[in-house]
Amino acid sequence: MTDITPDHEGPGARQGGSIMRQTARTRKRNAAERRFEMYGMAAIAFGVFALIWLLTTILSNGLSSFSQTYITIPVAFAEETLDPEGNRNRAEMQKVTTFSYKPLIGEALIEAVDAGNMRPEGMPDAEIAAMVSNDAAAQLRDRVLADPKMIGTEETVEILAGGRIDGYLKGRVTMASAELDRNVTPDQLRLAGVMEGNGLLEKRLNWRFLTAPDASENRPEVAGLGVAILGSAYMMLIVLVLALPIGVAASIYLEEFAPTNRLTDIIEVNISNLAAVPSIVFGILGLAIFINFLGLPQSAPIVGGLVLTLMTLPTIIISTRASLKSVPPSIRDAALGVGASKMQAVFHHVLPLAMPGILTGTIIGLAQALGETAPLLLIGMVAFVREFPDAPPEGFFDPASALPVQIYNWTQRADPAFVERASGAIIVLLGFLLVMNIIAIVLRRRFERRW
Repeated sequence: MTDITPDHEGPGARQGGSIMRQTARTRKRNAAERRFEMYGMAAIAFGVFALIWLLTTILSNGLSSFSQTYITIPVAFAEETLDPEGNRNRAEMQKVTTFSYKPLIGEALIEAVDAGNMRPEGMPDAEIAAMVSNDAAAQLRDRVLADPKMIGTEETVEILAGGRIDGYLKGRVTMASAELDRNVTPDQLRLAGVMEGNGLLEKRLNWRFLTAPDASENRPEVAGLGVAILGSAYMMLIVLVLALPIGVAASIYLEEFAPTNRLTDIIEVNISNLAAVPSIVFGILGLAIFINFLGLPQSAPIVGGLVLTLMTLPTIIISTRASLKSVPPSIRDAALGVGASKMQAVFHHVLPLAMPGILTGTIIGLAQALGETAPLLLIGMVAFVREFPDAPPEGFFDPASALPVQIYNWTQRADPAFVERASGAIIVLLGFLLVMNIIAIVLRRRFERRW
């Protein structure tokens, strides 16, 4: 028997209420929970709105860089101008500069405009000829040197239009802006509209944006990402070859084999600290060690790859150690229980089970390195580079650029066409990052095991 009796004087009884009926305190708590849910939903909605606004802005400004305006006209390749000797000797033909090709293009464009009765009243010949890109003569010269049979004939060719004419067809240049711009006139824009209607001027897909090198400030219409894409690929290859084995080996040793003492504690703390170090510090380190001390060339993928390797290693080590810790201890115990050595248990059982996390961390580290700009600026990759680097391994030491640095360079130039190019380069960079993240997800699901 016990003297304890049911407490009929509990909180509910004293208040004269029921647990099925909400009190003022309960209503206050539920209202606070609803407010918290609303705050969370508002934060998510704001984040989604900001992301959509950012992507919309980038796409609206950058998608036009994947198209380019071309002028289609018949050009007479005069033999007395391009090959005065008439022997089709390439060595002699190379002595003919682009200044000799430019008048041929201008005359052909003027004749095509007059033949179609498209010239605005009072428009001089010089303005018509100036509608062509400054790089058109060089491209035509390369085509003639590749096929000397063109000399002495008249062929219909596609010639790049100038940057302002291209901007007019894309909506970037208007009549109002042309009146204030010394690089284009309203008559040129009017003529461009007439030429577009007659089929002499049209926009087409611009593959050269992905394959051509950078161009000078006076030729934005021919600027491309070819050198930058190749330079970034070289650096990512160096980072993958160096950071993955070093990072995984260090993680396995620290997690599975290293004794717990003061030295390993110091190493672990420093690895965590290095992951939080600003990227520009790694650039200063690369400038001091790899360039000033070791004498490696500036603006070379080998230096950029080494700097990004140092920056990526802490990320790979931390993610790899977390993946190794996620493997249940029973896996290790079972392997050791059937007679496996410590190394066999780690490499035959623990490491395969941790591989999805290791691959995911590695790809995320590579994606982070791909978008870094500050350390590459300090090692000289901001230089203007038009020549493509050679194939590896010689190409690792040739001057090159990188995608984020190329975007930075284009945003610093005065011509509005480079802003369009910079937005297009951002789209390409985001595409690479998206592909890398998709690969990380696929690999994780492919190698993931359940236990």
